[in-house]
Amino acid sequence: MVRDGVPGPDVDEFANPEQVSAALAEAGPDTLLAVQHPHRTPLALSGGFDLAAALPTARTTLARLRATHYRRFDDVVAPYTVTGPDGTASGVLCLVDPAAVGADGFARVRHTEEVYADVVAERASVLSGLGCATSAALLVPMAGGDELTDAVRRATAEVCVPTVSTVDSGGREHRLWLLGPGPDRDAVLAAAAAHPLLVADGNHRVAAAAAAGLGGMLALVTGGPDLRIGSIHRVLRGTGLTPEAVADSWRAAGLTLHPTHPRVPDRPGRVVAVTRAGAVEIELPPPGAHEPRPRIDHSVVERLLLAEALGVDPAGPQVRALPAPQLPDPARLPDDADALLLLAPVPYSDVLAVHAQHRTMPRKATYFTPKPRSGLLLADLAP
Repeated sequence: MVRDGVPGPDVDEFANPEQVSAALAEAGPDTLLAVQHPHRTPLALSGGFDLAAALPTARTTLARLRATHYRRFDDVVAPYTVTGPDGTASGVLCLVDPAAVGADGFARVRHTEEVYADVVAERASVLSGLGCATSAALLVPMAGGDELTDAVRRATAEVCVPTVSTVDSGGREHRLWLLGPGPDRDAVLAAAAAHPLLVADGNHRVAAAAAAGLGGMLALVTGGPDLRIGSIHRVLRGTGLTPEAVADSWRAAGLTLHPTHPRVPDRPGRVVAVTRAGAVEIELPPPGAHEPRPRIDHSVVERLLLAEALGVDPAGPQVRALPAPQLPDPARLPDDADALLLLAPVPYSDVLAVHAQHRTMPRKATYFTPKPRSGLLLADLAP
């Protein structure tokens, strides 16, 4: 567990590799961010090192950080509370088996979204190369969240001072306690394991942990009580298309466009597209007769607006996911953007309904908050 502050910048702030590289250029080599992205450090980029070549340096850096910034504990779990402007979550930070299967034959840890194969492969390589989990997925029980919250509160009620208390760059307070063997820990773990767990945040982490085959992953299991879902938008870049060509292609695909002000839609079924020519609201067509419901807007945007109308691969480099916190101003396009597609948050009831049908949502469709902060607790993993 960290002694004081996590070394380096807040590693949870960055949404794409370019931002990571820029932060590493400012932060210096002895940071947790450099351990997680060793091939994006200035040294690796200047030397032309790929991930495999950069991992030995990452292992050396991690060992140095652990010796100077962390204290070792064995056989513990960490009751965890995070409170901030974007919600409150109480739960337990612990190791979870990503491959566990229940008596019904279904996975106990259930993906909520599709993943990018290249991101999974990269994260699995880092995890295998380090033998240590440095960040946690956010898992939510499909039922029984209140029981888990109550168990965590009972386990920490008599411990006035947490082992670690810190405030992140977004103003969220993170507090962690440690529980060794005993009835309190048994009660917390029983509540956390009583129901299947949805991956609220960290689908790529879960898939990478399974691919790495190290027997576990670090996760915050929480039932809230105040989790929130924000939007994840799409940025279209590098297409060479003018705003007029983009709009004409959407109209040719049968879509209706209305001039509007740049804003995030307040409900599903509409998308606001912002270009340098202004903003338009796009009415998404209704679901087809045989299309599963609820339908997630991101799937229509990727299939119809991007792939079919513009001929752009939704999983390719011309499309980038943009989480809500990275969008301070809906009217301001990123410098390299051809268009910004603003989508409404996915209702939690739709998330649950999709999973009740054993379906998976599109990649990068939900942004759950608040999240666990990376680097407060590291977990040794063994093959």
